[in-house]
Amino acid sequence: MSIQWFPGHMAAARKEAAEQMENIDVVIEVLDARLPQASSNPMVEELRKFRQRPCLKVLNKTDLADPQATAAWAAWYDAQEGVTAYPMTTKKPSDVNRIPELCKSLAPHRGVPTKPLRIMIMGIPNVGKSTLMNALLKKRVAKVGDEPAVTKTQQRLYLDKFTVLVDTPGMLWPKIAMESDGMMLAASHAVGTNAVIEEEVAEFLGTLLLERYPQLLAARYGIKTEGMDGVGVIEGVAARRGFRVRGGDFDYEKAAHVLLQDYRQGALGRISLETPQTRAVALERHRIAMEEKARLAEEKAARKAEEAARGKRGT
Repeated sequence: MSIQWFPGHMAAARKEAAEQMENIDVVIEVLDARLPQASSNPMVEELRKFRQRPCLKVLNKTDLADPQATAAWAAWYDAQEGVTAYPMTTKKPSDVNRIPELCKSLAPHRGVPTKPLRIMIMGIPNVGKSTLMNALLKKRVAKVGDEPAVTKTQQRLYLDKFTVLVDTPGMLWPKIAMESDGMMLAASHAVGTNAVIEEEVAEFLGTLLLERYPQLLAARYGIKTEGMDGVGVIEGVAARRGFRVRGGDFDYEKAAHVLLQDYRQGALGRISLETPQTRAVALERHRIAMEEKARLAEEKAARKAEEAARGKRGT
């Protein structure tokens, strides 16, 4: 399953963000700490780098992520020019309260009466942007929900007399290049339900958890993970919870939904779907696959051209 989800309001949001970027000093990109690069919108990087704007990469939901993976990601981002990583959770006010000072450190020439600090908050759907905005302002100014794409319009608000916040709608990008990225985004509820098949996403998640966190599956569902695959994980959940359909077969759909919900809510434990190392491996595999695809396309085109030339000579 190739997952792509780019509703019309996202295209409009991208255009509006591009127009506003000229008048922004610092970009806050809110990422899901469980899948930082898969949840990093390449359009955000493109827009901020074009205007040479520094970026605070907020690794949100650290309370759900593997602490070792989060530390590795923070070091990975801090090594990039113009980027500061900040692992945090919006559930801790002390974490939220540090953000204005971090932004000021990235634009020390702003944040004075004659030059207010202008911050744009960006990120994919359902990653916690609106929750962060509300926490910063200490009041409810942005809609929050457990569904992606709750915020659909940009809004501009004052954090204090010298700091302006611009909240943007959650944006994905027109084409998700790697299938695994789409699956991770779907598992983490960043993609609309109409764009995914939950059972396939749960199979992907089950397979990944078997590779990296089999002990958490065993502890949560009381299943033996040796020799198991993603389908087996879902069947194990169904058996453990007694999910059956008429006739006695496992209720695969219900069990898949429970697995996804347990991951999303942290009931399985602290899990990260990618690390800098696994990301590098995935990118290399994707590069090789794309080169092979291009080679096959060239061979096909050459065969067609040869066949066409033969046809012309025959006539």
